[in-house]
Amino acid sequence: MKILYHHRIASKDGQYVHVEELTNALKKLGHEIIMVGPKVVEQKEFGSDGGFVAKLKKNLPSALYEILEFCYSFIAFAKLAAATIRHKPDGFYERYNLFMPAGIWIKKIFKLPMLLEVNAPLFDERTKYNGIKLKKLAKWSENYTWRNADYVLPVTRVLAEIIKKHANVPEERIRVIPNGIDPEKFKNVPTTEDAKKRLGLDGKFILGFTGFVREWHRLDLVVDVLADTRLEENMHFLIVGAGPVIEFLEQRAIKLGVHQKMTVTGIINRDSIADYIAAFDIALQPDVVDYASPLKLFEYLALGKPVIAPQKDNIREIIEHKVNGMLILFENVNLIQAITRIKNDTLFSASISQEAKHTITVKKLTWENNAAKVIFLFSRIS
Repeated sequence: MKILYHHRIASKDGQYVHVEELTNALKKLGHEIIMVGPKVVEQKEFGSDGGFVAKLKKNLPSALYEILEFCYSFIAFAKLAAATIRHKPDGFYERYNLFMPAGIWIKKIFKLPMLLEVNAPLFDERTKYNGIKLKKLAKWSENYTWRNADYVLPVTRVLAEIIKKHANVPEERIRVIPNGIDPEKFKNVPTTEDAKKRLGLDGKFILGFTGFVREWHRLDLVVDVLADTRLEENMHFLIVGAGPVIEFLEQRAIKLGVHQKMTVTGIINRDSIADYIAAFDIALQPDVVDYASPLKLFEYLALGKPVIAPQKDNIREIIEHKVNGMLILFENVNLIQAITRIKNDTLFSASISQEAKHTITVKKLTWENNAAKVIFLFSRIS
């Protein structure tokens, strides 16, 4: 197929990883991708923010920024129309964004079969965290987009239920497609001990986390347990990433006298991520938004790392307690008990490690399988 792919991502972060991995998988299956999106993101290093767009969002009054967002739809429409006329695609795939009805206009005018990937209920999310001034326009744009795509592709069942409830999208037009991994990137990784030596952490028991660290990740709980005398002295916290909370975590570690037990790598190249996760003895996902499909979780599982994650429905879609990971209510005492169980019960640890790897195979959590689902769905649209 020849697929027109549209996104509005300006930052090179986990969102862009999803775009890149899925389109690469589609190409590997022999399909052609016509990409329409902000060109600036392609020239950035991984971890870069939205640049000019991020500055506008920070400095402009909210209502004015939202008007500009909606106006960008007309620019996007012009770009998409030009690409459609020039390339004559067989299908149209869009990553959903708020104030962005342009994709539906393209679908209707050019009669293209359309799949809409949804990673978050952005009206609710932005209302909660940033606030929205143009509420009626924002809600209309979300409902209009969700209702008019041929298939809506949420990344979790939890998100699918939100889409059904909020926009009355029928179940038969919803297909859950979670995030995944590229197995090739998780081959030939160093052993746990070799990975620790490369990082100068040999002899340590590593609690690990990857990603852009925000306050809601609750990594402060992990720093706190490092100071707990119930855990052994060789416990070490490895944060593979960066973020606005790092300075706070480092200051907290100094205050508790455990700064020597914490290492922060800063932003690393995506191609090196497996070499860092390889050093983990336990992989942590302390908190996550209720509807997300966290990329890091699949990467942890692919390398067979025992995972400790929160008791949330979206996580339960992937993790079964004490089978391929541990699900806890994230409080100090529960985290300490889970860490101790995995560290001291080697048979239990080996079992959940094996089941973690098995999860990727059984649930087919790969980008190539996701790409195959996309093609199948296109084939069903008459």
